[in-house]
Amino acid sequence: MGGCSAPNCSNSTTIGKQLFRFPKDPVRKKKWLVNCRRDFVPTPHSRLCQDHFEQSQFEEIARSPAGGKKLKPNAIPTLFSVRDPPYPAVTAPHILLPLKPEPVERELNFGDHGYARRTPLPGLEEEDADREAEEQQPCTQCQLLKKQLEQEMQHTARLQKEAEEMKKRLYRLDRIEKGLQNFLYEDQIRALSLTKRSRRAVWSPETVIKARKIRCAVGTKGYEYLRELGYPLPSYRTLCNRLETKIMVTTDMSCEELAELGLGLMATCDSPTGDVGDNEEEELIRVLS
Repeated sequence: MGGCSAPNCSNSTTIGKQLFRFPKDPVRKKKWLVNCRRDFVPTPHSRLCQDHFEQSQFEEIARSPAGGKKLKPNAIPTLFSVRDPPYPAVTAPHILLPLKPEPVERELNFGDHGYARRTPLPGLEEEDADREAEEQQPCTQCQLLKKQLEQEMQHTARLQKEAEEMKKRLYRLDRIEKGLQNFLYEDQIRALSLTKRSRRAVWSPETVIKARKIRCAVGTKGYEYLRELGYPLPSYRTLCNRLETKIMVTTDMSCEELAELGLGLMATCDSPTGDVGDNEEEELIRVLS
């Protein structure tokens, strides 16, 4: 806290002395400075303590907001270490005007900052009400964007669900394909995706040999029945076209006997008469293109 600005005076509020600010009136301020016998320019923080004022310079009844003494409007300090000040104290009576009572705000809430205005101005009250109404009213564009966002989120969730289902189907198809590879060749697996009895299928020599063995094992009717069920096998015409020698012979010889001749002949076998040997397969590979 600041102290008294008078020379040879060290009083301050810490010892219970009351300090008074220099007046803003240039005439009164000059009188205060001359009586202080100090050549300086007072600042807004410069003060003089109560010991430099006579008792007649204080109001008898009026008190300051802090509860201390209050100077008269024309008070002049005269009590200093140097006697006979140039400007004596004013002893003429001064008429005091009644102070206007300040409005006391009731139900003061310290949490809401009591120094702020609690009652809004008449002009601002309507503006605040309109602003609150606009904030509470939902924006049409915001509602539209929010609805579009919800639709996009639902569409994304549906696509994710479909992707998971496709992954499961691909996994099952991959397992099925691996299982078919155990007893079917690649051309037979490709033929499963074609229409029934499609002529676009390209059969490998291994498939032709396998089809010949099946036809000799189950006979003509059994072979055709398997093809009707959808088993990927070449037709009898395809088997005949894949042979270099195309001679139709009517004979009572069995398939095994014709195969032993090595002439590349194929007979229609109604029923199997025995097991097919290894020499038969080797002779058939020589005549296949």
